[in-house]
Amino acid sequence: MPLTTRRSVLRGFMASAAAAMPLPFAAFADEFPQGRPAPSDRRFTSPAIEAVLSTVKRRIADPSLAAMFERCLPNTLDTTVYPGTLQGKPDTFVVTGDIDAMWLRDSAAQVCPYLRFAPRDPHLSALIEGLVRRQARMVLIDPYANAFTRNPSDPPLTWAAHDKTTMLPGVAERKWEVDSLCYVIRLAHGYWRSTGNTAPFDREWKAAAWKIVATFRQQQRLHGPGLYSFGRLSMASSENPPLDGYGNPARPVGMIFSMFRPSDDACIYPFLIPANLFAVQALTQLQQIATHVLADSKLAAECADLSATVRQALARYGICRHPIFGAIWAYEADGYGNVLMMDDANAPSLLSLPYLGICSPGDAVYQRTRQFVLSSANPYFFTGKAAQGGGSPHTGLGQIWPLAIILRALTSSDDHEIVACLRELRDTTAGTGFIHESFDDNDPRKFTRPWFAWANTLFGELILQLAETRPALLQQTF
Repeated sequence: MPLTTRRSVLRGFMASAAAAMPLPFAAFADEFPQGRPAPSDRRFTSPAIEAVLSTVKRRIADPSLAAMFERCLPNTLDTTVYPGTLQGKPDTFVVTGDIDAMWLRDSAAQVCPYLRFAPRDPHLSALIEGLVRRQARMVLIDPYANAFTRNPSDPPLTWAAHDKTTMLPGVAERKWEVDSLCYVIRLAHGYWRSTGNTAPFDREWKAAAWKIVATFRQQQRLHGPGLYSFGRLSMASSENPPLDGYGNPARPVGMIFSMFRPSDDACIYPFLIPANLFAVQALTQLQQIATHVLADSKLAAECADLSATVRQALARYGICRHPIFGAIWAYEADGYGNVLMMDDANAPSLLSLPYLGICSPGDAVYQRTRQFVLSSANPYFFTGKAAQGGGSPHTGLGQIWPLAIILRALTSSDDHEIVACLRELRDTTAGTGFIHESFDDNDPRKFTRPWFAWANTLFGELILQLAETRPALLQQTF
């Protein structure tokens, strides 16, 4: 892009951001309980997104579902993005919603549904480019951190202030989760493939890419436990990996150790299988970037070698035999033969594998695993008066996560199943018209997190997918 054109895009990018003061974090549910913020209160407005909202909404027969789509798809842009510039280049900070910090996983997942619109909206493209750049800088601060503050001088999250780990300036929380780094690659790869823009893949991003590979290598723990450990002043086992913060023992078989799940809960067995499958996918994507964008053959070779090693270990130690469903993916393993059979509603999850591009929906092992995940054999699959769906130890028994219902629909080829998911999503917002973190399976009025942008935007992505692939479903009333 010519320099003059790029400068004009940056000026427009900043003009697209809301001029209003940042929305108070406690105010969202009170101020906008049943609709979008007023245009003057929105953090960012994309003409491309506004156009698709108008077009798709008219194709949805159910008025409640149409209203949900209109307010949920743009929720990340409306309320959570903080665009700016740094040294003349886009720089974007994205909060999760009601927590004033940026998770690598959540921020990437929140904007990924917008990638398809970036080529037709240069200001939206610049906003996402700014996030790609910001995430690279965060990885260079600390590749083991899962969440970061807006400024290096800002304090960490209150519950993380006294954690027993190395807290560097700019780190909000330092829970080592393999998927955090996978999401950094997924977003960057998706942005490059969607826009063709290679501007963010500069020396800094390349250094971050090498740091990601080095961190994955270190956490294979082939030569000892490494430097990372974690402890918290809490009696909850979900907050404290055992054995001095290094986690339960596992054989160094080539998979990558993860101390925490995408839920931010501690792993029981250190090989988190969906995260390792995600790592194979991410390393393949990074290999493509290294080859075609960075022109770094050494990095490409490192990615190929590490990906092959993890893939082989997964095939040998990640698949277990269930007495009813047969050979399925375990949720966690330790390389000694011990496995945990369950699924967690967050992504990566076993249910989400096709959505993340890790396997095809028809893959035989996935299909058997899916049957297990969506059954009472999965200890975190709940059925109540209001709905049925996957949950998470993070919120306790009987709490269904709409994320799991959305991912079930996104990975389904069954029209009846998809319609059932849409009905449950529509009927469990407790009258707010927004998607929550979780709700009581018997009473959706009891829910957690009224402002959870990832779930909102993912619901919008589901509607977009159905509008493209199954438009007749949206023309039904149910």
